[in-house]
Amino acid sequence: MNASVVWQKGLSFTGSAGSGFSVPLGTNTEYGGADDGFRPLELMLVSLAGCTAMDVISILLKKRQAVTGFEVNAFAERAHEHPHVFTSITVEYRFRGRHLDPAAVERAVELSETKYCSARAMLAQVVPIRHVIRIKEDPLEEELIKEEPALVN
Repeated sequence: MNASVVWQKGLSFTGSAGSGFSVPLGTNTEYGGADDGFRPLELMLVSLAGCTAMDVISILLKKRQAVTGFEVNAFAERAHEHPHVFTSITVEYRFRGRHLDPAAVERAVELSETKYCSARAMLAQVVPIRHVIRIKEDPLEEELIKEEPALVN
């Protein structure tokens, strides 16, 4: 795995990786930037959320859970002094589905946290990470069933 960052101008960069994708990096105008890209620490949170999201949805689909919507949010507290490292992270898992089994959801999150998510495993070495799970029932859309008219004998 590899990554590189190429300077564009001022405090603007383009980051790329071996996968061939690129992402703009920048900072806000308060620090001399053009406010034209992700902040590097934002990408760490995106990495964490993306890594665990892929694990969790993969596990739930294999368990045949009827997930109709899924979102992962990561919130970090940062130190007030330089370097402004993360001091705590909360990962919020938001599920919508039909009759989702809370135990299956909890187990999928647990497997991601303890076995599969590399981003979480690395960050957990230096910052406490907790999670919150929210499940919302997605009501079944009422389908109109047209019955065949009864045959009269």
